Amino acid sequence: MAKAQQPPIEDEAPRPRLVVAGPPSATPASTADDPAARAPKPTDEAPAPPAADPGAMSGASSKPATGKRGGARKIVLGAVLLAALAGAGWYGYDWWVDGRFLVETDDAYVGADMATMAPKVSGYVAAVPAAQNQSVKAGDPLVTLDDGDYRLALQAADGRIATQEATVSRIDQQIAAAQAQVLQAKAQVDSAAADSERAAADFERAQQLVKSSYGSRQALDQATADKARSAAAVEAAKAGVTAAEANRDVLAAQKTEAARSLDELRTARAQRQRDLDATVIRAPFDGVVGNKAVQEGDYVTPGKRVMAVVPLDRVYVDANFKETQLGEIVPGSKVRLSVDAYPEHDVTGVVDSLAPASGAQFSLLPPENATGNFTKIVQRVPVRIRVDPADVAKGRLRPGLSVIASVDTRTAPARTPETGSTDASATGAASPGRR
Repeated sequence: MAKAQQPPIEDEAPRPRLVVAGPPSATPASTADDPAARAPKPTDEAPAPPAADPGAMSGASSKPATGKRGGARKIVLGAVLLAALAGAGWYGYDWWVDGRFLVETDDAYVGADMATMAPKVSGYVAAVPAAQNQSVKAGDPLVTLDDGDYRLALQAADGRIATQEATVSRIDQQIAAAQAQVLQAKAQVDSAAADSERAAADFERAQQLVKSSYGSRQALDQATADKARSAAAVEAAKAGVTAAEANRDVLAAQKTEAARSLDELRTARAQRQRDLDATVIRAPFDGVVGNKAVQEGDYVTPGKRVMAVVPLDRVYVDANFKETQLGEIVPGSKVRLSVDAYPEHDVTGVVDSLAPASGAQFSLLPPENATGNFTKIVQRVPVRIRVDPADVAKGRLRPGLSVIASVDTRTAPARTPETGSTDASATGAASPGRR
């Protein structure tokens, strides 16, 4: 049987396939089989209700969410405000209890009286026993120079000393011989004096015999000659004593001169010994080697820097406080030190002394405000702080490290009248500390 022919539909607008409200529409297959469904609908049919606006639906659903977010924001702001109030309260309490009594500066650094090692003599470096950053004890060898030339110089000095000692010994023997000659000359004087007395007695007897006509004139003349000869012999013997004593004195002077020369040679020998000892550069104290600038084979001259030794067991802190803070800083006050390198470890110390002038006065070009425009600048005065030995023994502090120094004015001892200040307890309670 033939299929019924469907009437044509002219100018039919496409119908929307999405239906928001109402019962579900028929399937396309049922629509195609039902001619009445494809026929145009009357114009007086009520229009379908408009589709719901997605934006309106989302807006309606966002109102509760906005309210929730607003409540959470208020809670967060309240918590932040409460935390800020708590922090401000804690800061105020800390300032009232502790902070107002502290004088603080961050212009502070660790220091140490390090030694710059340099040779006293010139020469080639034979060995460098000390390594960079090595701990050394006082007297440990750091650098050794070639000592061959200095040993030869010392041996030559020893030879000259031996020669001069022999000279002094020879002069001593000559002095002993001269002393014997003096004694011999004195004995000759005594002998000549005895002969002179005998000759004088013979002369007296011959003269008496001649007067009594019992003696001859010839015997008297002989006695007279013997008397004169014996007197001359006495004078000659005395002159011999004088010559022997003079010779002895000359030899004694020569000995003195030789002894002085010997002392000079011994001094020169000591200098040679010092030069030999100086070929080994030793650590002057316990410390750590740093800034090593020498190698084996280098030629060094006196005064040339080769390395430095830093005494880590004798470190201190130099804090540059403002001049407006000095009124509350007294030697003996306790100091709390916070090292930037070890913020979790506080270090304690004591104010040791204050510099006699501001840091600007010790600069290379001190300021001169006598001429030109003047701008007042707050000056800083170095304050030496002695670190607690227990903290020094830990070995953490290194010269040059930055430090925050806080001086507790409550611990200041009684000040002397010369400083124009009052008792420490009154000072700490009267005026708050400055930062």
